[in-house]
Amino acid sequence: MDHIFIIGGVLFLLFFFVSYFFQKARLPSLLSYIFLGVILAGMFTGPELRVLDEVSRMGIVLLFFLLGLHFPLNRLVSISRRIWKAGLIDLVLNFGGSVFIASLLGFDLIFSLIIGGVAYASSSAMTIRLLEESGRDTSPEGEFKLALLIFEDLAAPVMVSVLVGLSVTGRITGSDLAIIFGKVVIMTVAAVVIAYYLFRRVDLFIQRYINKDFMPLFAVSIAFIFAGLAEYLELSKLLGAFLAGVMLSETGTSREFDRMIEPVKNLFMPFFFFWFGTSIDLGTGRMEPLALVVLILWGLIAKMIVGLWGGRIYGLTLKGSLRAAFSLGQRGEFSVVIAALAETGLRVFLGIYISVTAVVGVYLFRMAPAMGERIGDWLMSRGKQ
Repeated sequence: MDHIFIIGGVLFLLFFFVSYFFQKARLPSLLSYIFLGVILAGMFTGPELRVLDEVSRMGIVLLFFLLGLHFPLNRLVSISRRIWKAGLIDLVLNFGGSVFIASLLGFDLIFSLIIGGVAYASSSAMTIRLLEESGRDTSPEGEFKLALLIFEDLAAPVMVSVLVGLSVTGRITGSDLAIIFGKVVIMTVAAVVIAYYLFRRVDLFIQRYINKDFMPLFAVSIAFIFAGLAEYLELSKLLGAFLAGVMLSETGTSREFDRMIEPVKNLFMPFFFFWFGTSIDLGTGRMEPLALVVLILWGLIAKMIVGLWGGRIYGLTLKGSLRAAFSLGQRGEFSVVIAALAETGLRVFLGIYISVTAVVGVYLFRMAPAMGERIGDWLMSRGKQ
């Protein structure tokens, strides 16, 4: 790849400008990188695209590694106990419902499963940022939304691994699923054993040297090794990276590692969304407008049902559940990861789905307090009559 420094520098500068203007317009930055990739796709050759692909892999691996750092084993168990009912409703309605609708609309089973995965997870990055900006992160519904996001974050790596396995085999049988889940269980058990019997015993060593400049090398090495092992087992590298983060979280130094790795992740992550944009061929993509509209509407409605029904089960008030119902519709990083598993001709469809639900979801989130108040007052007044 000739002139790599010039090309890299220009891309970083473009990422800066498009991200700045999108944030000024109060739109998600990841959409700016995808749109930029679509616009500049024809300017890159095969070798250059391969370099972009490799760089983008590092960014997404570090994202899932940092995600795992936030979930020590005890916290995983505690959160699962509180949110599992709402989490199952979310999984059934958004993943299962979208798969069913996509199948009815004529898509094959593999692509229907990919659509279900794209529709399933709300964007953790967008939702957390919006919660912090609006000051709603400490509210009861904010706690519910964060718990639901954590459930999705736990389910998504496993879902990606299953979809990766199915995309490799190209078929679905009971034995295929059993093998994939068996591999997932083996990796998870191995991570738990290593966390308990290794990292919990070296916590003092890590805490002693946590501020040394060689500790980021140690953390990234664990992330990449486990991501590579997962790929070797034909699972998602993201599951391996997530488990690596969970293991290191047992040392009690999650915040320190997060502080070290976050800036590196922020440099590489735009390349993933940009690469996804370059893989969208507007001239050859399969477009079915009716199917797209139906799936987008269902994706937004299903998230509202999860917020309202799941919020009530969680213990929120009616108005709190309504505010949650309007705050879960935006898709983001997980959806793009899963969409990248689809064949090139179908990425236009998924790219539009992600973009529309992200923009509409952000708008609904910002309108949620007012809409929740009005609809809540109307429903309560109807109940008194």
